[in-house]
Amino acid sequence: MITPIKQLYFFIALSAGCILSCQSCTSKKEDKAIILPPKPAEVVDKQWAFESAVSWADEFDYTGLPETSKWDYDLGGSGWGNNEKQFYTNSLSNVSVADGKLTITAKKESMNGMAYTSTRLVSRNKMDALYGRFEIKAKLPSGRGTWPAIWMLPTDRVYGDWPKSGEIDIMEHVGYDQNTVHFTTHTEAYYFKINTQKTSKKLIPDASTAFHIYRVDWTPYAVRGYFDNVLVFEFVNEGTGYKVWPFDKRFHLLLNVAVGGDWGGAQGIDDTIFPQKLEIDYVKYFKMIEK
Repeated sequence: MITPIKQLYFFIALSAGCILSCQSCTSKKEDKAIILPPKPAEVVDKQWAFESAVSWADEFDYTGLPETSKWDYDLGGSGWGNNEKQFYTNSLSNVSVADGKLTITAKKESMNGMAYTSTRLVSRNKMDALYGRFEIKAKLPSGRGTWPAIWMLPTDRVYGDWPKSGEIDIMEHVGYDQNTVHFTTHTEAYYFKINTQKTSKKLIPDASTAFHIYRVDWTPYAVRGYFDNVLVFEFVNEGTGYKVWPFDKRFHLLLNVAVGGDWGGAQGIDDTIFPQKLEIDYVKYFKMIEK
């Protein structure tokens, strides 16, 4: 016979069991809850403009080597990550200023185990910038195996080695595809080795016989590329962090002529074309106007 007291104890025990069971079920449901990724931060285009006065420039109105107050060199012949065939020097025979222009000359000559010489000129720690307009007036080399570039790399590599900290290619050209000029950006999420790079190209029929203006307008919202002041490229900040947009740190400028390499030498090197020259009429930098 179940007494009222026993009935009360039984009811309490049953209730406690139900509560524990419900708590267990709730916990399991919570463990299986779907966690949504964070919503991308909204990046607003404030229509930034650029100062009309030049903040930094080299118009090459002197003679000899490039000014040491403005330029430095990357030296050597390690292949530079692309199996390139040149040895970079700071020799007057590979880089010189005269007649109002800078000339970088790639030559067929052996040096330190490499079959060619050239120059890679850099503004690193001489002129580094976060945002702004870079404008370069240049005439390109030609011939199978040449690979000239006007480009930018991060000075401090805050997010890690390439491509994590980014790259901006204002102008790239390979001699086997004469007159096709490229503008490209590389990041951890978007770069050529995983075939996701952001890139654009344009046919410039006289790229190697006449000077043209190659330009980047860089703001917190976008990297925009222009050839002869015509928009050819736009990469907008997605607001998802450095893997997509590492372009919130200072960068510097590079000017060089590579020989061969994975892209430049994809169809071989024609040794009969050398020497070949990249000529620069001027380099100008305009600061972005903050808003």
